[in-house]
Amino acid sequence: MDILEAIEKRHSVRVYKDKPISEDVRQKLDAFVEECRKDSGIGIRVAYDTPEIFGSGIAHYGSFKNANNVIILSGDKDEDVDEKCGYYGEKIVLYVQTLGLNSCWAALTYSRGKVRKMLDDGEKLCVVIAFGYGETDGVERKSKSIEEVVASKGDMPDWFRKGVEAALLAPTAVNQQKFKFGIKDGNPVAVVAGRGPCNKVDLGIVKYHFEVASGRKVE
Repeated sequence: MDILEAIEKRHSVRVYKDKPISEDVRQKLDAFVEECRKDSGIGIRVAYDTPEIFGSGIAHYGSFKNANNVIILSGDKDEDVDEKCGYYGEKIVLYVQTLGLNSCWAALTYSRGKVRKMLDDGEKLCVVIAFGYGETDGVERKSKSIEEVVASKGDMPDWFRKGVEAALLAPTAVNQQKFKFGIKDGNPVAVVAGRGPCNKVDLGIVKYHFEVASGRKVE
């Protein structure tokens, strides 16, 4: 499975099998995460076999079960950190999918206290991603149309349409899809459209989808 196939097939999964991640998969994921950490400059940690993070009542409220493995994204308290966490977090999420695993972004339904103990002093906790062997592969969700998320008028270049189509398959908080894409001076641009939870994280996620499918860097 390549990344484009992972974009098509990946859906959020909250219920996992009580099965440890194989050593071979751990090694591949750890190496990939290390590359992302060096490239991004943000904090990215993988914690295996940690049922306590999603073991609280709030996790059960969020319908998580056997979410024993997590990816923790964090960084300095600057204006770009949330978008970077979204961008590189989704890069890892799609890689996780190619390894035969499932995943789910989580902003609230986990023990923040237990996660914060893994961070350095002064480090901002951004978001957590649960992953593992899903009981199912998840279900497709409702999506906006291309026209609803495109600000530019007129004909769309083929590369731009492919990018937007991939962006519409990206996970966003409560499926809000509050983003807009356009073209400025021949280059793709993306902005947050309206208020909502995790908007900047979502913007990073959809930018990564767009870039993978279009082959163009988003400004």
